[in-house]
Formats: sequence, C-alpha cells, structure tokens
Amino acid sequence: MVSIFPVALLVLCALSLAQAQLRLFNLRASNLPSDLLSTVDGYVKVFCGATSLGKTAVRKDTANPWWEEEFNYFHALENDEVTLEVYDADLLFDDLVGVCQRQLQPGTHQHDCFLKKGGTLHYSYTLG
Repeated sequence: MVSIFPVALLVLCALSLAQAQLRLFNLRASNLPSDLLSTVDGYVKVFCGATSLGKTAVRKDTANPWWEEEFNYFHALENDEVTLEVYDADLLFDDLVGVCQRQLQPGTHQHDCFLKKGGTLHYSYTLG
C-alpha cells in the first residue's frame, strides 16, 4: 500500500516556498492638493490582491503627510498586485485623491506614484 504522506508533504513545501512575506512601509506623500475649504486630511488604504491590509491614520491639514504604519502580509506572491488608495477625509464622504498599483517583485523597492488629483505618494516594500 502506497502512502500519500510524502506527496502531500511535497505539495505543502512547494506552496510554502511560493508564498512570501510582504512588508510595506515608509508611506509618505508630497504636494497633496487642497480642496476649497481646507488643506487635505490624508490617509491611505492598502490592499494586496483582493485582501485589505488596513489603512493608515488620518494626517490632518497637511499637504505632505508621513504615516508611521507598516503593513505585513504573509501570503503574498511574486506578481501579486499591491494597491494603495490615497484619500482626503471629509465630514460627509472621503475624496479619492489617487490610486497606485504595482506588481510585487522579490527584494526591497522604493516607488513614487503620481496621483490623479495631484501630489505624489512615496512608499517602500520588501517581498521575501
């Protein structure tokens, strides 16, 4: 009788090698646009594929915010798409300032993303 244990172990090892840890950090923005009433109150939502990794705190009244949060995801794969959505928090509804999307590659990378309504999002990530 043949045991399926060695085959199952091989499949699990292959799956664990394909997945890597994503660490997204050093989020900051520059020259975010002001609206008619005030300076932007910016925050960022972070996704890996369809999975939400969370959002940053709101940085009030600054066109050049910096966020302390780091985002970690242990099921990332090479070529998964990371999405960062930059918002301006408002009283009634939040305005989308812009979206950044990038396919993940192994290693540590720094990127600048030009936002649709103005300004630039800067961030770093490590996939490994």
